[in-house]
Amino acid sequence: MINSPPAAGILDRLGKACAAEEFFSLLDVEYDPKIVDVARLHILRRMGQYFAQEQLSEAPEAEIRARCKAMLEQAYADFVTSSPIEQRVFKVLKDAVADPKRAAPFVPLSELK
Repeated sequence: MINSPPAAGILDRLGKACAAEEFFSLLDVEYDPKIVDVARLHILRRMGQYFAQEQLSEAPEAEIRARCKAMLEQAYADFVTSSPIEQRVFKVLKDAVADPKRAAPFVPLSELK
């Protein structure tokens, strides 16, 4: 009898996922493709923010899966009710409103070569 390798845990499988849709599929979370098409990176970034607050190292696999699913559902819900611009999960979007009085850098065309 050949020993088969143990099934990869959900964290390993999520770590190998290449697309947002794979996260939703692996965690069995329903989604609207129109929302994911617009906010995929924002949703995954927000999930990562939630994930950073978790302590999963000693949790059993079933609990890790359930908590990851809850994090993805919450991250997705954040973007169902508002836009990526409103949520501002990326630094460039945060910086855009950090100091609204600060003028944007201006480079005249005559300076370009």
